[in-house]
Amino acid sequence: MTETKVCQSCKQSFVIEAEDFDFYMKIQVPPPTWCSDCRIMRRLAWRNERTLYKAKCANCKKDIFSAYSPDKPFPVFCHDCWFSDAWDPIAYGRDYDFSRPFFEQWGELFQEVPRLNLWQLNCVNSPYSNIIRDAKNCYLAFSMVGGEEVFYSKIIDRSKQIFDSLLVVDSELCTGVIYGAKNYNVHNSLSVNSCLDSSFLFDCRNVRNCFMSSNFRNKEYVFKNKQLTKEQYIGELKKINFGSFSVSQGLKKEFDEMLLRSIHEYADNNKVENSTGDKLMNVRNVKDSFESYEMENCRFMGRCLQINDSMDCVYTGVGSELIFEYTSGGSAMRNIKFAIACFGGESDCIYVGWCKNSSNLFGCFGVRDKRYCILNKQYTEAGYDELVSKIIKHMDAMPYAGKNGRIYKYGEFFPIELSPFSYNGSVAQEHYPFAREEILARGYNYRKPDVKDPAIDVKNEEIPDDITSVKDDFVGKSVACAHAGECIHQCTVAFKIVPQELTMYRRIKLPLPRLCPNCRHYERLRYRNPWKLWHRKCTCAGQKSENGVYQNTTSHFHGAGHCPNEFETSYSPDRKEVVYCEQCYNTEVV
Repeated sequence: MTETKVCQSCKQSFVIEAEDFDFYMKIQVPPPTWCSDCRIMRRLAWRNERTLYKAKCANCKKDIFSAYSPDKPFPVFCHDCWFSDAWDPIAYGRDYDFSRPFFEQWGELFQEVPRLNLWQLNCVNSPYSNIIRDAKNCYLAFSMVGGEEVFYSKIIDRSKQIFDSLLVVDSELCTGVIYGAKNYNVHNSLSVNSCLDSSFLFDCRNVRNCFMSSNFRNKEYVFKNKQLTKEQYIGELKKINFGSFSVSQGLKKEFDEMLLRSIHEYADNNKVENSTGDKLMNVRNVKDSFESYEMENCRFMGRCLQINDSMDCVYTGVGSELIFEYTSGGSAMRNIKFAIACFGGESDCIYVGWCKNSSNLFGCFGVRDKRYCILNKQYTEAGYDELVSKIIKHMDAMPYAGKNGRIYKYGEFFPIELSPFSYNGSVAQEHYPFAREEILARGYNYRKPDVKDPAIDVKNEEIPDDITSVKDDFVGKSVACAHAGECIHQCTVAFKIVPQELTMYRRIKLPLPRLCPNCRHYERLRYRNPWKLWHRKCTCAGQKSENGVYQNTTSHFHGAGHCPNEFETSYSPDRKEVVYCEQCYNTEVV
């Protein structure tokens, strides 16, 4: 049985499938009242990765960087103090008040309990990175599991010496890579796997020594989609000054043009079974999910790994199961509903945040190594079970009234307006970018960017064009960002080159950047498909693509007629790329 409902946030209709109802019944939650897009947006608004502020630890007073703006009422602790015995989360516990809505009471607790400045776990020498674990010597790296010497990058797992990249796993010595796995010494490339000593590649697998090429498998010495000898290839590369910024801009323009001439498979998935979505790897029975791997029996997932039997999660996983409406971090969790940024080892918890190694919690924040707590107050097992049952009924009888008429009963994620982050400073802005007026009209939090007027040592136009002209004393200077704060990309107005960065640029002969790290990140996001699927037809029209841009190299199963196949894809119908079904794509590429 399916059911069509109207989203109480965007007012658009959405469908709840029969298997969704089975899951909701299994974990004992009511069906959603928000559509999947609005649910994702709501969860992402509770996650801030890269909007960082200078602060002092409220406990030991040392200088720190914090994900929370200085106007917040709660104290912010450094890592050592937050995880120490210097404070007790249970000391903030309070009785449940049945005369007020649950979220009102949880919001008050949320505003009082000390906050960890940055989400880090098992990290070494990585003070400027956020929401990372098992990291070493990283700088401005975000959403990472197992990285070493990772700079200015996001969603990097088990990789080393990665710069200015997005969604990279099991790789080393890469810069400007977006969607990459098992690569070494690959640069400025998109959707590459098991590649070596190459640059400006799109959709290549197991290639080495290739340049400005697309849709290749098991090749070497391919230059601009033409097979050359080793000597010819080396000769062509010598003609290109890769260390020149002006030359690099021309190469990036050529790369963008190549993308429009290349074939794009409807979904870039690897080893998937009975699944829909994009950028999935080693998954089974996974639907409407993106940028995730090693999962089974999941739906509506984004940037999740090693998680089973779960729905509506973003940026989580690592050995977890039965998770619903969750955002940010966590590992080895079981039966968690409506939670934010836990550290791992939690089970049977509802409406919790920043908890660690605990079970049977309801409405708790910052609790560690405890059981049977409600609003951070300790109960007996019997007392806990009885009160939780009453609270759930009370949440339905006295719901929380949010902004724009949004009603929050039991089964809703935390109200977006209670988030400690502004919408424009959260990860939601990356996936669903809105201007100030739209953010306020939706009733979301907006924070006016801080006025930045840093001292500038080097004007943007004064940056040397060629990396060979850059002297050692350039390190540490304040360099003007080309956007000058006039974008919606969280521009920092100025930036600095760090020693490891200059060493890397010289090693692989790349020019200095002209944009600050945040603006560079948003430039990369232009190549990231949305976490959304559209129903489309294959654009193979027989001998060539519908738009006439791509000429097929061999005959397809449908002959001279148009391909009849249809699919769900993250390429919207208004995109210009050539999007082929699996059969047509494999005929041309594999």
